[in-house]
Amino acid sequence: MGGARAMGWAAAGLVLGAGACYCIYKLTRGQRQGGRGLRLRPSRSAEDLTNGSYDDVLNVDQLQKLLSLLESVDDPVITERALVTLGNNAAFSANQVIIRELGGIPIIGSKINNPNHSIKEKALNALNNLSVNVDNQVKIKVYISQVCKDVLSGPLDSAVQLAGLRLLTNMTVTNDHQHMLSKYITDLFHVLLTGNGSTKVQVLKLLVNLSENPAMADGLLGAQVDSSFLSLYDGHVAKEILLRVLTLSQNINNCLKKEGCLAIQPPFPKGSLFFLLYGEECAQKMRALAEHHDADVKEKVTVLPKF
Repeated sequence: MGGARAMGWAAAGLVLGAGACYCIYKLTRGQRQGGRGLRLRPSRSAEDLTNGSYDDVLNVDQLQKLLSLLESVDDPVITERALVTLGNNAAFSANQVIIRELGGIPIIGSKINNPNHSIKEKALNALNNLSVNVDNQVKIKVYISQVCKDVLSGPLDSAVQLAGLRLLTNMTVTNDHQHMLSKYITDLFHVLLTGNGSTKVQVLKLLVNLSENPAMADGLLGAQVDSSFLSLYDGHVAKEILLRVLTLSQNINNCLKKEGCLAIQPPFPKGSLFFLLYGEECAQKMRALAEHHDADVKEKVTVLPKF
């Protein structure tokens, strides 16, 4: 019993030196050393890892030890630090492949169901970095539905919600997995309208991704959206929000123009996004935005249909 515990804490040393300060330390140390960048060492002891004086990427053996630790340990502190370390290492393209080949994606993915919100957030962050690799997305897509449910049911504007939205945004950069979000579109608009500025920006990034795909146009235009959505087109709205909501409109219009995309206008229900975007109130707001003081906003409005 004591031997097993000692082994667990020895393996935990892999985590303790690679916590949340990794990125900050890497940057400051890299500057002092003249930007010589990251190095790979063939091996490194747990003691070496815990002293905080390294700036290297973990190698294959160390990543394997870390994944084994994550799979077996119950201690929430060690679990969280292991996820942070894996997430930092997953920012490098080579390690995105290595972690997948070591079977790390399901080990990390299992932690998104952890009741500890901090652990859940760190697992989502790690998956987000891993999702930059297209091959990794094939394995990560099994978590999309769960992440959607967590985003919609979790605390509004929380770190977990934002981490989930970032992962969904990465997973929808291409059209491959966008259809898996179809049944959540109306609820995503609700989060957009009730969330704070950071949440609004992240939801809009996701919706803009979906709006670039003609196959998602029906789902977007048919979504039931509260009329307060049109307030996002007011001139005083923050530029980072206003530009994205205008991009959303622009992409949807582009879809409508494409051959085979809504060639015959379907009967969208009252209260849908279609009726908001193509109603008189939105037309008035667009005319007002044509006189906006910001050149980028005015440019976006000029490429939309004349109102």
